[in-house]
Amino acid sequence: MNCHESFFTETERFGINNMDKFVVNIIHRPEMVPEYAEKVTGHGKEEDIGRKSLLTESLDIFKFQQETAHKNGLKTTIQMTYASLFNEEAIQIAKDHHEKYGDEIALSLLGLPCTEFREKYKTKDFCIWMFSMEDKKSIVDDVFGKFYDTFGFYPESTGSYYMDAELTNYIKEKYPSVKCAIATCWEEGPKAYHTCNNSWYTLFDGGPWNPWIPSKQNTHAPAANEAEDSGIVAIPHLSRDLLACYDGNGSNFGTHPQNVLRGMIYDTKTWEYPYLYNLVDQYRALEKYNNGYAYNMMFVGPGWLNKMGRWEAPYELLKKSYEDGMAYYGQLKKEGKLDDMTMAEFADYYRQKKTYTEPECALWRDILYGSDKQIFWYCDPYMRACVNMDQGGAIVDLRPYAAKLKWEVGIGTKHVQDASYPFLIQEKYRAGYFTHYAGEGTVRSAKLTYKGEEVDLCLCRTKAHFSEEEIEGGKKKRILTLDPVDIEFQDLTVKLQTRVIFAEGESDIRIERRILEMSDPSAKVELNEYMVACYGTTEYPEDMTGITLACAKEGEVKSISYEYKCREEEMDGADIVSAVIPAIETKVSMSMDKKESKGYVREGYAFSPMFTLGYSTEVSDKEVVSTWLKLEKAD
Repeated sequence: MNCHESFFTETERFGINNMDKFVVNIIHRPEMVPEYAEKVTGHGKEEDIGRKSLLTESLDIFKFQQETAHKNGLKTTIQMTYASLFNEEAIQIAKDHHEKYGDEIALSLLGLPCTEFREKYKTKDFCIWMFSMEDKKSIVDDVFGKFYDTFGFYPESTGSYYMDAELTNYIKEKYPSVKCAIATCWEEGPKAYHTCNNSWYTLFDGGPWNPWIPSKQNTHAPAANEAEDSGIVAIPHLSRDLLACYDGNGSNFGTHPQNVLRGMIYDTKTWEYPYLYNLVDQYRALEKYNNGYAYNMMFVGPGWLNKMGRWEAPYELLKKSYEDGMAYYGQLKKEGKLDDMTMAEFADYYRQKKTYTEPECALWRDILYGSDKQIFWYCDPYMRACVNMDQGGAIVDLRPYAAKLKWEVGIGTKHVQDASYPFLIQEKYRAGYFTHYAGEGTVRSAKLTYKGEEVDLCLCRTKAHFSEEEIEGGKKKRILTLDPVDIEFQDLTVKLQTRVIFAEGESDIRIERRILEMSDPSAKVELNEYMVACYGTTEYPEDMTGITLACAKEGEVKSISYEYKCREEEMDGADIVSAVIPAIETKVSMSMDKKESKGYVREGYAFSPMFTLGYSTEVSDKEVVSTWLKLEKAD
């Protein structure tokens, strides 16, 4: 394997060598009827999912994947498909490799299509979460029953591209041996399918990017306690680039070598792809923000390695990329920098390592284009948030997990294909700050005004540094300290520093603004802390009627029932400004520690269907002002 330019600088390496765990799950499935393959490689012939050449090639690919992992000293999780449970050779391989290498024999809810399945269910659907609940139960019982008949035990892990809560709850109740499941594809929503010419319709935005314990109400929302615990540990389908997949196509940039090739992130002459190794390394680096724990997974279906030219690269390159990816994992293991686990082993480890309230954090940088862009992701049982340092530490994505929104998916529900957890802020689908109507897109930021001049911190690029502080009960605060920025007015310069603070076990975000210096120490500057928000799962607007905006102080309330009329209410010294959004059962509010402030709420209009919460106040040199953004389940 060729060397690559390491992700780590010399000053960053110290933490990596001393970390607790960098865990990798390698998952293979003998699909037998590789997803997409028959349609593409059949070249217009009548479909025949049982043709011998298709089955033979799929099995050959599975053998190749297993051999590649094992020769690099790596164990795998073999997720048997329904189709493979009718193939004696696939069954025997799984048994042999379990005995010889310690591979786990698991069960996938992908790979359903086969002659037996088509005859019973009379459909070409293969996405388990899209079926009716009645069919989901029937399919699960069929597949789990066939697995038991084949192996004499029920699996400890399963998975699909997505596992909705109702499906997960049924599986855990009926088959309690299951402790781990592949349960989402991170940010595989509209941005991903648009770049595939709208050829599939699966929406998975808004979930965690790394393993989590899903709630019984909503798979994407982590459980806050034992009562909410679905009983499984969920892992993502692939470890994806947390910046590139957020900004663009979610299906090109991840630890899936063939995805990297599809994204054209390699040297076409040398067939080298340092990006793949750097991506693994950046996941290794996340141990610095997660108490010494980091995670990665690779899950490549056989269809990606077929020899009949489905993909944009020759088979030899597809094969090489897989071999090189496994070789890099193997090298890390030999150096004592990686622990390979099966899914079931990992679930046990995760339960011991993590608490319900411990967040997942990721300070992420651009390794695709080499820019200085830096973002921070935070995920806990109450929220998922993204802080963008290119926009002065603005919050550019916010998912209110505190609601634990029940969101049924599949035929017979209101959300046949859309499994995304709704946002309050999403700069890609609701513009963010940089829209042709300045200030009309969703974002949580602040403005400074002096003598009629206004500057938004979204325009003040900076960098962040991560730290932790102990709080009561053994919990911690996660703190982003941003480099100071200079805000220049015509006759005044203000040096301001921001801290963004997440307290473990709390459902709020504290944003602290500190005036470090003013060129005129006697000057007064207006500080406007604001949040422009809405709700939705796609780029298309939702009906905002029913939302209630309010300012409140000591029992006094001024409110607006949303009707797209551009109305505004304000209140001096407001204790709280809030919005209640019944459609997603969420209350979002802001408060400020400075009583000499004015709270306000603002209604949007049809062309810009947002709402605004905010506080304005005067600040002086050396002053510190804190504002809290809180998320709650609405009554």
